[in-house]
Amino acid sequence: MAAPNRAAAVSHVGKIRSNNQDSGYAGHDLFVVADGMGGHAGGDVASAIAVNRIREADREYQTASEAEFALQSALIAANSLLAETVFEHPELTGMGTTVSALIRVGDQIALAHIGDSRIYLFRDGELKQVSIDHTFVQRLVDSGRITEEEAMVHPRRSVLMRVLGDVDASPEIDTWILDTQPGDRWLICSDGLSGVVKNDDLKAALASRDAPRQVAEKLVRQSLDAGAPDNVTVVLLDIADVGPGDVMKDPVTVGSASAPLSFGGDQKPTSRTTRLPTLRLHPIRPATGPTHFEPQSEDYLDELIEEDQRRVRRRKITWLVGVIVLVVAIALAALLGYQWTQSRYFVGASPAGNVAVYQGVQQNLGPITLSHVYEESSTPVDTLPSYDKQLVEQTINADSLSAARSIVEQLSDVSGK
Repeated sequence: MAAPNRAAAVSHVGKIRSNNQDSGYAGHDLFVVADGMGGHAGGDVASAIAVNRIREADREYQTASEAEFALQSALIAANSLLAETVFEHPELTGMGTTVSALIRVGDQIALAHIGDSRIYLFRDGELKQVSIDHTFVQRLVDSGRITEEEAMVHPRRSVLMRVLGDVDASPEIDTWILDTQPGDRWLICSDGLSGVVKNDDLKAALASRDAPRQVAEKLVRQSLDAGAPDNVTVVLLDIADVGPGDVMKDPVTVGSASAPLSFGGDQKPTSRTTRLPTLRLHPIRPATGPTHFEPQSEDYLDELIEEDQRRVRRRKITWLVGVIVLVVAIALAALLGYQWTQSRYFVGASPAGNVAVYQGVQQNLGPITLSHVYEESSTPVDTLPSYDKQLVEQTINADSLSAARSIVEQLSDVSGK
């Protein structure tokens, strides 16, 4: 007999969004997270519709394969319902949602996934992401064009290639079956968590022996501490041998799906009147937030890849131009500085031991000499009185060439040469 379930679901609007477009569900054997897209145009409606439809699949199954098929069918049905809703409410055009879900059947888990919400498995101290993001940057990572680290900061990291919505009547949904065992901890979350909290912090939180509710709340707090730019939803499932009092008794729905959602039955299918009386339909305005959807066509992918390459080339050119400008500025400053030094004069001893006029300054710049003999007199330094000889050897500054020549003449007179 399979170990009983312990589970929890927590959702938070975050620190920037004005409404919660996430929905989550932790049931008897079904666990779901949906992250709505479309901003104020209906992301909250999309995730709520999807979760409300998918949670109808929360029942017992004889095999994991049966549960896998039921999950896939539920997601397809939710997709059709979203398309119907957009037809009846044009103001919701463009809404969609990601979905990550799993059903436990004995010692196996049936999973379904579309979008960039994530499913993780924490087992024996190791954290593994078992779902694959359906995003543009993930395609770039898979093809070796960029690294995982570059994907984290890529400007198109939120471009989704697959979602449920009114775009594709037959969306491609990932489904698969995995074995599970007592001690496993399954995490389903929206990108409000995975896009903000680092894997090491996720791993540390999941390693705690606290109850699922406490761990889920801790994960949400970590996202809030990091700024929480998006809604964050966490559904946690523990597979462990526990007492009956520790097992979740009633299903829990969080986020947008926790608000009642009903459709009037007296209206015609093509009615344009509101049939979602208990869920606010926001005014038409541009979508807000980073998440958006683009169709998964080869032409579009090629266009995005080419645009990304152009961006990289522009960045390289910008850096190159910046380096060139910096080098030119340094060279120009050096040239102007050298020209200034050559406008200065002083009197000193020449290599031959005579009093001479030098052009430049006494200091040197490393191996570069900033002065040279401009005029050399016939007066030996050794013929000068001790005091004058010391002054010449230490050099005498002059305000101009004429002033330097006057100093040399005075020294010649003193030496008697």
